[in-house]
Formats: sequence, C-alpha cells, structure tokens
Amino acid sequence: MALHLIKLAVGCESVKDLTERVAERARSGGRHIHITRMVPKRDAELLDGGSLYWVIRGEIAAREKLVAIEPFRDGDGISRCRLVLEPEVHPVSPRPMRPFQGWRYLTASDAPHDLGNAAEGIAEMPETMRRELRELGLL
Repeated sequence: MALHLIKLAVGCESVKDLTERVAERARSGGRHIHITRMVPKRDAELLDGGSLYWVIRGEIAAREKLVAIEPFRDGDGISRCRLVLEPEVHPVSPRPMRPFQGWRYLTASDAPHDLGNAAEGIAEMPETMRRELRELGLL
C-alpha cells in the first residue's frame, strides 16, 4: 500500500494557482522538484505509488505524484532533500487540515480521493464554490 506526504502550499491561494506555478516551472525546463530540509525515512513506501498532497488555505486540495527522493547537501553543507514530482496537479476532494511545519506522512486510507473520481459535476465546480459548500456541510 502506498504512503504519501502532505505539505502546506505556502503562498498558493487555490488549486488553479498551484497548477499555474507548476506549468510555469515546466515551461522553464528541467525536472519538477520541491526541496525540503528533512529526508523521508520511508522512501521505499513513498515511491511505491505515493504522492505529495498539498494543503491550500486550510484544506487538503491537490496532489502530485512522487517520482524520486534525492538527499543532497546545499552550498552551505546543510542536508536537504529533493522531492521529484510529476508536473501534473490532481485536485482532490477537499478536507480541512490545520497548519503544521514541514511535511507529514499520510496513509493511503487517510488520503482524499481525486475529484475526477467524485460525484459528477463536483470537479467542474469553481473552487470557491466547493469551499463554501464544504463549509456549509453540503459537500
């Protein structure tokens, strides 16, 4: 069973914003990476179909598939980790999540489903409408 990571998407206001950032990076060439300070110890489980889930404005809102995990030392000799990701953002069924520092493991059973697998029409709804309906308990 795959294991996932969850992380705050600092500075992102919406899934659309995250998607635009990923597309911009893809246009500039190279691999799509996210650098963290800590190296996940459970890398084999993460690379067995795991994703990086993004928390946007207090909700788990999107994910990107993990491709590789590469520990390295930066120019100052500090240990870091490159999370290599597929440059495709998948919106997920929103779920509230409190802020935290760094990243956390997320089990497959606790991970939200992709919106593509949700009820018909939800994926096409504007993100703000989905957020409001969820806050009202209607979604």
